[in-house]
Amino acid sequence: MEAVCVDTLLVGLISLLFFYIIWNSMYRNHKFPPGPTPLPLIGNLLQIERGQLANSFMKFSKQYGSVYTLYFGPNPVICLSGYETVKEALIDRAEEFGGRGRLPTLEKVTQDYGIALSNGERWKQIRNFTLRNLRDLGFGKKSFEEKVQEEAENVMEELKKLEGKPLDVTKLFMDAFSNVLFSIILGSRYEYKDEKFVELLGIVVEMYYLLSSPWGQLHTIFPQVMDYIPGPHQRIVSVSEKLMLFIKERVKISQETLDPASPRHYIDNYLIKMEKEKNNPSSEFTERNLVATIHNLFMAGTETTTSTLRHALLLLLYHPEVQEKLHVEIDQVIGRDRIPNNNDRANMPYTDAVLHEVHRFCDLAPFNMPRQVTKDVEFRGYFLPKGTEVYTLLCTVHRDPTKFATPFQFNPNHFLDENGKFKKNDAMMAFSAGKRICPGESLARMEFFLFLTTILQNFKLTSQTRFSEADITPKLAGFLNVPLHYELSFIPR
Repeated sequence: MEAVCVDTLLVGLISLLFFYIIWNSMYRNHKFPPGPTPLPLIGNLLQIERGQLANSFMKFSKQYGSVYTLYFGPNPVICLSGYETVKEALIDRAEEFGGRGRLPTLEKVTQDYGIALSNGERWKQIRNFTLRNLRDLGFGKKSFEEKVQEEAENVMEELKKLEGKPLDVTKLFMDAFSNVLFSIILGSRYEYKDEKFVELLGIVVEMYYLLSSPWGQLHTIFPQVMDYIPGPHQRIVSVSEKLMLFIKERVKISQETLDPASPRHYIDNYLIKMEKEKNNPSSEFTERNLVATIHNLFMAGTETTTSTLRHALLLLLYHPEVQEKLHVEIDQVIGRDRIPNNNDRANMPYTDAVLHEVHRFCDLAPFNMPRQVTKDVEFRGYFLPKGTEVYTLLCTVHRDPTKFATPFQFNPNHFLDENGKFKKNDAMMAFSAGKRICPGESLARMEFFLFLTTILQNFKLTSQTRFSEADITPKLAGFLNVPLHYELSFIPR
């Protein structure tokens, strides 16, 4: 019996050694950039800090340079860091680096349908249609600006009711930004206390929490195993199915009430396009793509803007001198007798600089959505075969010392010239860059400006909490840099 155990152990060790030799040979034969040595099956899993994916990426860039390789399980991922390197990939060679890489956790929900995770002809058709329709529905037009202003005024009324009592504004902001999005996609808004509305936003919040949690990050790195291991990440599909069900119900309602001569919103326009393309075998205008696209838009347009504004208010609490300068410029340009409008921004260089610096400093999506090379690519002396996944580390772009004088500090002067005029900085890539730049960038910028200026026009921000520099500094822990939860008071001016 003892001899059998020894023989079994010996066979196991020989098998492991043989497997490692083959793996090491395959790994060494690739002409990929340098990086930490991976282990068979698990790749660089053990070298990545638990729950600290972005921080681990930044540490590797210091050790291996601006182009390096990580292995997520057996799959290589090329990581690009620093402004010049990321710019070369996303802008100078946008077509070659324009594919969407894998996000296994989200793939379990929408697969490769919709706008966020699709590639090729499907992505082109859906993205072009979506951008065109967002413009037709009012993006950048006065009519749409009025919807944002109306929602900002609703928030002001809610804040006035507090009479200076402290509040965590997360839910209130989420309600407001979601309603702006709903008005575009569904043609109507919800009351903030509506049960269905509360449930839907709870789903979005939980989705982001699960995606950014250590379990969600581990699933991204090692889906081959994590798919079969119980844990919180397994709830993503069941939670998201509730959102998908709501979307399907709204699509059905639109189908039953549609008047092709008078479309009301995004869903109507899509259904009309679907009918026109029904006999086209190469058309991607299917109900499955519609539901997945709306899911993508809900996920991208709610938590992100909410977190950005929460970051901004937290920074203004920590930097009262910045808040005071904003108050002065708002009073000079807008006054207190009318609501702000988007045209005011051109006459408010300091406010514009603060908005850009908030985007840079909070680094909402620290390593961007994964990319994929669309063909064999030679990049900075390395060969990347078609389909190779690429992570463009925006956190390293936003902290590039060659582009920002104090990269790890909040400093609006990064976007001001010596005369106090607004100065553009190409290294601010909060909405990504190139062919996959965020389609909702103009909406997000308008919302951020109008909400922040409307709040500061009416209130002074205070808090009973004394925040530290560590409190305001982004943690760079997960897919989304969400600020800590805090309460503040809105004192009428």
